[in-house]
Amino acid sequence: MIVCIAEKPSVARDIAQVLGATTKRDGYIEGNGYQVTWTFGHLCTLKEPHDYTPQWKGWDIYKLPMIPPRFGIKLIENPTYIKQFKVIEQLMQNAKMIVNCGDAGQEGELIQRWVMQKAGAKCPVKRLWISSLTEEAIREGFNSLKDESEYQLLYEAGLARAIGDWLLGMNATRLYTLKYGLNRQVLSIGRVQTPTLALIVNRHLEIENFVPQAYWELKTVYRDTTFSATKGKFNSQEEGEEFLKTVQQEDFTVTDVTHKKGTEYAPRLFDLTSLQVECNKKFGYSAEDTLQTIQSLYEKKITTYPRVDTTYLSDDIFPKCAGILNGLTEYQHLLQPLRGKKLPKSKKVFDSSKVTDHHAIIPTGVQPQNLSDMERKVFDLVARRFIAAFYPDSKISTTTVLGKVGKVEFKVSGKQILEQGWRAVFAQGGASSAEEGEEKEQEKTLPEFTVGESGPHAPQLQEKWTQPPKPYTEATLLRAMETAGKLVDDEELRDALKENGIGRPSTRAAIIATLFKREYIRKEKKNLHPTPTGIELIGLIKEELLKSAQLTGIWEKKLRQIEKKEYQAAQFLQELKDMVTGIVTTVRRDTSNRRSTY
Repeated sequence: MIVCIAEKPSVARDIAQVLGATTKRDGYIEGNGYQVTWTFGHLCTLKEPHDYTPQWKGWDIYKLPMIPPRFGIKLIENPTYIKQFKVIEQLMQNAKMIVNCGDAGQEGELIQRWVMQKAGAKCPVKRLWISSLTEEAIREGFNSLKDESEYQLLYEAGLARAIGDWLLGMNATRLYTLKYGLNRQVLSIGRVQTPTLALIVNRHLEIENFVPQAYWELKTVYRDTTFSATKGKFNSQEEGEEFLKTVQQEDFTVTDVTHKKGTEYAPRLFDLTSLQVECNKKFGYSAEDTLQTIQSLYEKKITTYPRVDTTYLSDDIFPKCAGILNGLTEYQHLLQPLRGKKLPKSKKVFDSSKVTDHHAIIPTGVQPQNLSDMERKVFDLVARRFIAAFYPDSKISTTTVLGKVGKVEFKVSGKQILEQGWRAVFAQGGASSAEEGEEKEQEKTLPEFTVGESGPHAPQLQEKWTQPPKPYTEATLLRAMETAGKLVDDEELRDALKENGIGRPSTRAAIIATLFKREYIRKEKKNLHPTPTGIELIGLIKEELLKSAQLTGIWEKKLRQIEKKEYQAAQFLQELKDMVTGIVTTVRRDTSNRRSTY
């Protein structure tokens, strides 16, 4: 028999149906030469400290660091998991071949490899690697099964990540709790969790310590249009009033009018982070809510694999796009302009060099049915982005008008949309982003001005105050995690910084959820604020290695390099072991009176 192992019962049922396995057994489905079984996500985990030696059962600062000579795995102690594992073990012992049908990503690889190791599987193993759960995708996947060895580096990176998290989390949590927690509270520290908390705490402290500064802006209204002085801000009222006096004496004269035509491209397709960002901005959904929703749409075969970090499609997807668009029957009014035309193939959408394991999140063309309100909204975002990718570019005209009053120069700019192009996709029922309202503010059409025209105007000096940075929302925090704390709007630059992002797209939602669960952060409307406990914890940690987003980003880059055979997993783990040993020594020697008060 060929044993296929999926990550969930629902996925196993889809695979079994395609393979012609129809006989239901206890813990698996059988037929046509196949036995299709499943896990429930993680069945195995790394052993706990006391599993290695009884000396590590009690928390003792002088027994740290805990570094096992060899890491081992164990079954998670859950009766349902244990029962299912026994089924899997028996099937694998008698299998002539195993097909790993786990989620096609680093975590999915780790989950299934651990189960196969624990079950003592000895037969050859093949890997099913698919980006959607449609019947066509499953058939194509089984027709091109890969050898397990092709995914060895992916497994090694996942294993290094899990061991690294164990080393840092187990040791640092015990260390800080024993040294500074006064046995009142566990001070939880994690490789990604703590730098993420530090981002929120540091932003909170910036806001709290912010001292507003007054400044003045000189503006004037000419022909119902507000022009701003090109000199910019005045730091003193006196200086501003001097300029105001000079411009009150003379008429306003237009000195230059320029029209610059330009092109705006459709928004990129979604990767997981950008989808989570958009859903948080537009609907207020948490990162965890969005992940669960897009995962559900994937399992319903409506969208492709969600845990991705690219916004591109590989070139081999292009021939399937017309069929996918035809499947979006609820969007026929938007598809009408594409009918009878050859679909464009833009390098901004299709670029195999920008795709590694999976492509961007797109619809599969399967008709959505019985969707919840949340699923419908998330699917609508994905579908519109996909449709917009085949629409013409949006044509715009930017008008800049310069004027003068005496020697003081003024300027105003306005943007006019000449051809909507892809914007039409979002005009009916969906904005391209929650920031579109702000964009419309800037899209003011200016009156026609002529160089040399002159007339009366109404100048005014406005007092303003500098503003503190805004608290993080889940949307801006996800972006900060993606770029290791560097907030950038430019998509190309963001792509470059993703290599050093903290956490993986698939784990960031869980990290944020953990911070809520441990009561280190709280939410007020959409804003994230640290709790007194969270602020205190970051204050207690003097070791920059534990809370720096940039340093954690470097570790993440090394984990990605392990996948590409550019870095050794053993070297990564040795660096972490050395670091943990150094932190333990430093903290044990600390003679300050730092203590947790919560």
